[in-house]
Amino acid sequence: MATDATAVYVYGIVPADVEAQPHAIGVGDPPGEVAVVRHGQIAALVSTLQSDRPLGTPDDLTVHAELLDGSATVAPVLPLRFGAVMTDTDAVENELLEANEDEFHAALEELEGRAQFVIRGRYVEDAILRELLDENAEAARLREEIRDKPEDATRNARIALGELISQAIEAKRAEDTRRVVSELEKFEPLVNQREPSHEEDAVHIAVLVELARQEELEETLRRLTADWDGRVELNLLGPMAAYDFVTKRAPQG
Repeated sequence: MATDATAVYVYGIVPADVEAQPHAIGVGDPPGEVAVVRHGQIAALVSTLQSDRPLGTPDDLTVHAELLDGSATVAPVLPLRFGAVMTDTDAVENELLEANEDEFHAALEELEGRAQFVIRGRYVEDAILRELLDENAEAARLREEIRDKPEDATRNARIALGELISQAIEAKRAEDTRRVVSELEKFEPLVNQREPSHEEDAVHIAVLVELARQEELEETLRRLTADWDGRVELNLLGPMAAYDFVTKRAPQG
């Protein structure tokens, strides 16, 4: 139970048989002790914190993600949005778990044995620029026009070249993303295409796949990287909680 000076921070929803790991730490300074609030076949991962403590520090965000991602490697997890705070454990059980029991239980069954991975690819600058110049005669002409000349004297040409390159990368990003998604079809994933986080992003997607096929997923991406032969650098993040697919917002309690 929380007191008037404290509140309960909720990280996510898990099956009722999940136990808090002894080494798990929650948000706060000192870190909160992670506990489990249960109702029927579902439960919530929680910790206590001062009710007037502001949230949102980089450490808080890291702790939130690490707890959920660590849990997702051993059990299905419905992550709640960062900053989900309720008045006490009774509110967690009655207003969150009991009120949404059927929905949460069904969602956890859908996630059983699966986790989210994020695939991010970034073009290698020199390689993609050579490719674009080889394919686009106007871009190559503009590149020659500005070569070894002052920026002020070639401002318009530089702007035009930048626009051509940006458009070409956008088209290639769409094409390369389609290729990655096509290669992943054998995993029968759920796919969420994310917005590029960098102008040279080649692919940025989240996928929900079976944890048991992680090595196969890694091998598929290694083969794609080899096929691209220094053109794209691919990175795989995960396993992690299914933020892109099932993130919930806790009611205010």
